[in-house]
Amino acid sequence: MATSKTIEEINRKLEKGTAIVMTAEELCNLIRDDQKVTMDDIDVVTAATRGLMSGTLIILSFKVSEPATFKKAEKIYLNDIPGYVGPCPNEWLGVIDAIFYGTAHSISEPEKYGGGHLFRDLIEKKDIHVRVTTVEGKTIELTTNLNEIPFAKMMAIRNTFKNYLAFVNPHGEELSSIFSAQKFKGNFAELTFCGCGELNPIQKDPNLDVIGIGTPILMNGALGYIIGSGTRSSKEKPNLMAIAEMHDMKPEYAGGFITSSGPEVINSWAVAIPILNEKIFQNVCITDEQIKLAVVDVKGRTPLATKTYADVWQGVDFQISYNKADCLECEVCLVEKNCPMTAFSREEGINQSLCFNCGHCVNLCPGKAFKGTLGQIKVLNHDIPIVLRQSDRYRASKLAKELKKQILNGTFKLTLPISKLKFQ
Repeated sequence: MATSKTIEEINRKLEKGTAIVMTAEELCNLIRDDQKVTMDDIDVVTAATRGLMSGTLIILSFKVSEPATFKKAEKIYLNDIPGYVGPCPNEWLGVIDAIFYGTAHSISEPEKYGGGHLFRDLIEKKDIHVRVTTVEGKTIELTTNLNEIPFAKMMAIRNTFKNYLAFVNPHGEELSSIFSAQKFKGNFAELTFCGCGELNPIQKDPNLDVIGIGTPILMNGALGYIIGSGTRSSKEKPNLMAIAEMHDMKPEYAGGFITSSGPEVINSWAVAIPILNEKIFQNVCITDEQIKLAVVDVKGRTPLATKTYADVWQGVDFQISYNKADCLECEVCLVEKNCPMTAFSREEGINQSLCFNCGHCVNLCPGKAFKGTLGQIKVLNHDIPIVLRQSDRYRASKLAKELKKQILNGTFKLTLPISKLKFQ
């Protein structure tokens, strides 16, 4: 039985077609089925997560006019999302460098359209309305799309937490929160949560033995690289910073999610974990049943109970479906009106490419036309139904499978980090 492997040995096995690559889901299901798995049985595990990740921004550089038309830009808006011009002045060049935050809100539709929606529209190669105000007071308007933007990078400054929290509102009044799709009902009426549990990349490598600076990843399906630990990252609660090319991203992994406090941004990551030693192997074998999930008061995040990710991800449906035969044809469709992804219409049904599988529709529909078991959790003698999942395990699993395929066909190369991550 091997006690250690090198990345070179694993890459040679991949070249020969003899390496064993599993997704985190495949491995954990084997373990739950009491299948004996050893370090000799696996060379690489692919882990992934998809969820609301506020610490996401994009950096663009593109032409907005002919040279000598204006000296410098002062303000810029894309689809009414405000950006930040600079830092390069690009004096008299007609080219703008700009940064847009995933949490930015449209000035014309602040409750419905945010930076995450803009990012997905760009990735879908849709036409984008550009409005620029120059230092001379001129206004320049044009239409562009990602094919006409030569430089487009997405940067994560705080992504891929080692799972997160579950939330309840124990107070008498309803609250607005980024952790609810509509007003968060009080008196322990409902529970929401974040985190992909056993699929989460940092959960598979909690000591960051093989995840570090320079580690290649898939961000929204495109190749990217980890460039450091994220903001407010610590050894106890690590998160990651990375950058990736937007032109290669896939729309189904990105997007905007409407919360009761306005639009948020969705991001998806997949990371390969090479099994170099027994310690790493034992970490990738950790299942939902062993991963703690703290239930907190949404107002102040005071801890109320400790559960596990098995309580929210085992015995439930990862994907939501719709049965039109059960539709009551309400005068106003609550799901069409309130879907956080605007992913449903009565004419078309669920747009599966847009759907986040959050489950909000399951509880909204009076006819129970939407199918998906979300489960419930007992907290302080309250049996609380799960009404919203702000992580999409269905599509995280799909991205982990995509990464596995790329590793096996040689298009994604395994490397070790150039240096360890440092924390604040």
